[in-house]
Amino acid sequence: MTAELLDDRALDALRSRFSGEVIAPGSPAYDEARVIFNAMVDKRPAVIAQCATVDDVAAAVAFGTERDLEIAVRCGGHGVTGAALSEGGLVVDLRRLNAVEIDPVARVARVGGGAVMGDLDRACQAHGLAVTGGRVSTTGVGGLVLGGGSGWLERKFGLMCDNLLAAELVTADGRRVRASEHENPELFWALHGGGGNFGVVTAFVFGLHPLPEFSMALLMWPAEGGPELARAYRDAMDAAPDEAGGAMIFFTAPPEPFVPDHLVGQFAAGVLITYAGTAEQARPWVAPMLGYGHQVEVVQDVPYADLQCMIDDPPGFRNYWSAAYLTGVPDPALEKFCEAAREMVVPSPSQHALFPMGGAVALGPTEYPVPWRSAPWAVHPFGMWEDPADDARVCDWAHRAAVDMAPWSVGASYLNFMSEEDDEVAIAARGTANAARLAAVKAEYDPGNVFHLNHNIRPA
Repeated sequence: MTAELLDDRALDALRSRFSGEVIAPGSPAYDEARVIFNAMVDKRPAVIAQCATVDDVAAAVAFGTERDLEIAVRCGGHGVTGAALSEGGLVVDLRRLNAVEIDPVARVARVGGGAVMGDLDRACQAHGLAVTGGRVSTTGVGGLVLGGGSGWLERKFGLMCDNLLAAELVTADGRRVRASEHENPELFWALHGGGGNFGVVTAFVFGLHPLPEFSMALLMWPAEGGPELARAYRDAMDAAPDEAGGAMIFFTAPPEPFVPDHLVGQFAAGVLITYAGTAEQARPWVAPMLGYGHQVEVVQDVPYADLQCMIDDPPGFRNYWSAAYLTGVPDPALEKFCEAAREMVVPSPSQHALFPMGGAVALGPTEYPVPWRSAPWAVHPFGMWEDPADDARVCDWAHRAAVDMAPWSVGASYLNFMSEEDDEVAIAARGTANAARLAAVKAEYDPGNVFHLNHNIRPA
């Protein structure tokens, strides 16, 4: 069914049982409502259902299935793949369901399915608490945790999915389902890396951790110093405690007050060290990088939620992401990583990042479908650019930069960092041994594969 075939009578029928807003082509709010983070995506849904309640979610799903509309679920984050929209279909938009409730005594957060990390981080920070989340405040909680959930605090607190206590869903047939260790445990297991395949998650419950202090260190160099810096960073992080996280990144130096004029807009290399503790405690892990002629040095205490907002990804650019999870980064791997960075579009918001993993990630639950948790390092080519004429160039760069790391791959990658994949890659990302089990869960909760606009699992 297309947008033209949804007449006013059908839309009025949905509106009559809907608390939120139903937006269709021709509405003044339509074009804004269909914009997502990735400017490469330009889809025109037949209807956008901006849900205000869980009943709205159930009504929207029923409306879509009754009329055989393709259903997309929009959680509120980046949606780089474009799966948050459907061409000529229905969008179940959860962004109004973004409330966060904190129980500081039990150290538990209840989070709406449309919340972004800024919503959760700010609510937690008021109580000196935190949970692993995305690396910027604009990351959607839902997509993040359902794919596993990697972020700055993961070496200390584990992946975001490791801290998931329960989830509430609306299934394709309208059922309200709660999943936890003791309620629908197979579904609960599948939500740890299985993605948005099993229903619309309207709320999550997370366990929280004390985080009374947090700090960061940022160092920058011209990009020519990248290879030496990468080796120094690798050696320092291999020895660092779990409190230390961060990344070594190639990027375009931004026009910030702390960046010297001659470096602004130029190809640069940098190190960001995040630390679950004070700047004084972090300094020993910064010291090994200080002897290489850095031109920017910022080491300071900063609230965690503030850091998240400082490095938000700019909206409105074209995006293509990829990733590789590695058994290690010996010198030949670092050379490949640095060589790939030279093909980036500069200036642009693109980044080529090397993330330390390990710590609580590697020591976390092994039964979940996140086989890449064993990787001590990850490479993330993060293409962001403005000119459509650069599409092929940037997509090819991001793809090849990950493929070049194949000799050191653990054989699985984090789908939240992948702009596209084939069936083989999708299965490997969740673990080949988990494929049949995930397909069985899919068959129980979504046998018709209604929720297929994602890194899809076909029902058994």
